[in-house]
Amino acid sequence: MTQPALLLNNGVSIPRLGLGTWQAKDGSEVEQTVTAALSVGYRLIDTAAAYGNEPGIGKAINKSPIPRNELFITTKVWNADQGYDQTIKAFDKSLKRLGLHYIDLYLIHWPMPAADKYINTWRAMEELYKTGKVRAIGVCNFSIEQLERLAAETSIVPMVNQIELHPYFVQTDLRNYCTQNNIAIEAYSPLGGSTGKLLEDPVIVNIADAHSITPAQVVIRWHIQQGHIVIPKSTHTERITSNAQVFDFELNPDEMTRIDALDKNERIGTDPNTANFNWNTNLVQIAHYLGLVHW
Repeated sequence: MTQPALLLNNGVSIPRLGLGTWQAKDGSEVEQTVTAALSVGYRLIDTAAAYGNEPGIGKAINKSPIPRNELFITTKVWNADQGYDQTIKAFDKSLKRLGLHYIDLYLIHWPMPAADKYINTWRAMEELYKTGKVRAIGVCNFSIEQLERLAAETSIVPMVNQIELHPYFVQTDLRNYCTQNNIAIEAYSPLGGSTGKLLEDPVIVNIADAHSITPAQVVIRWHIQQGHIVIPKSTHTERITSNAQVFDFELNPDEMTRIDALDKNERIGTDPNTANFNWNTNLVQIAHYLGLVHW
């Protein structure tokens, strides 16, 4: 797989397509998943402290023959670890779990506005960036208002805002703001979540049939042509491989317009403005696997 890269606002290059690892269990499952992804050309791997699978991902990375400088590894600081000192400690723990000497992209997982710690968290991330422990820093789930506050009270513009983004939830205003301020947009839940409704939408299915490809490939290609970084998740080798086969065709302008028109402003995840997941990570992970919480 050969794929285009995107230059972040600090000049660091990030692959346009990566592997999301939410719900991939630590141990053999996530290790085999990452190994399979690397073998078919993925170079961007996205994880988080809260996913509980950094050790397994680290094992796959360190066993891989691919040079470290050809990989792009992302992880995130969890809500319970926000604050200046806590963030520094949390970063060091993630680095150790991953078995790496540096992280390519470190993100604030949620803004947690009720806790009001994301400014000090960001200042800690600025320090990590300045010391070279991380090549790029960014945020997840940040609104325009929260990004504007960062701009007013801190010195470094986020390189990335990772947000829920798919044809049923296109977040036009937020995307435009990020584009205008040179903040790269990274789409999570890019295929519309686990319900499968988006991939069964007649518009998506019709376009897939016209190109003799899968509905998932249509949606991933839509993201690529919109300029997003996109991180579909899967633990199935066939799907991981199929999801990567999106660089040998293009959607025409009419097809792009038809997909754009599917927007329902339909969020499938938690609203970042009201999210208050300030719990112990292990408890969150247990609840997550039981299907009681999602992020």
